[in-house]
Amino acid sequence: MAIRKILHEGDPTLLKKSRRVKRFDDRLATLADDMIETMYDSDGVGLAAPQVGVLRRLFVMDVMDSEGEEEPVIFVNPEIIAEDGVQRGIEGCLSLPGLVGVVSRPLTVTIRAQDIDGEYFEETYTGLAARCVCHETDHLDGILYRRRSETVLCTREEYEEEVRRKAEIEAARQEEGDASDDDTVSELSADEECHDAMPEDEVDA
Repeated sequence: MAIRKILHEGDPTLLKKSRRVKRFDDRLATLADDMIETMYDSDGVGLAAPQVGVLRRLFVMDVMDSEGEEEPVIFVNPEIIAEDGVQRGIEGCLSLPGLVGVVSRPLTVTIRAQDIDGEYFEETYTGLAARCVCHETDHLDGILYRRRSETVLCTREEYEEEVRRKAEIEAARQEEGDASDDDTVSELSADEECHDAMPEDEVDA
């Protein structure tokens, strides 16, 4: 296995749609192994082939299970065939290093794909894993999560500072309301709500 270079935003390859995989051979297996190694080396939970300069419909994912064990999964020619619910949380991307944004994704997704030998399988994911599946599938269609983000991308530190600032403002409003016996609850704007609470799940893929 080898560590491959991850392309960053600005490289036109990341905006192109990937082609279906037709040959399931040693070359494909090597690519998948290299992608898994590269994902781990970069502390990611997912990585799509276009991110390493290969325009094929392939991504790898490893969202640790409840016991913290690593179980990488390879998805070839993936297709999301069902989705349900909505989750809203922070996402990052190995191709946009150091930045985060708030993105709404399906809470649950069912994906149909082929494994490294070409055998078809279906799997249903929820939470962080569902978010990762959607993020990586977007990569295969030339879509970076910047297009999905409900907030301007910023650093993690800037995001946390904004969360604290919004919390302080809301606390001051509540105190002011209590002091004046005003029962009216002020509503945050849609943009402010993006920073109202730190989402539990984060994908960096």
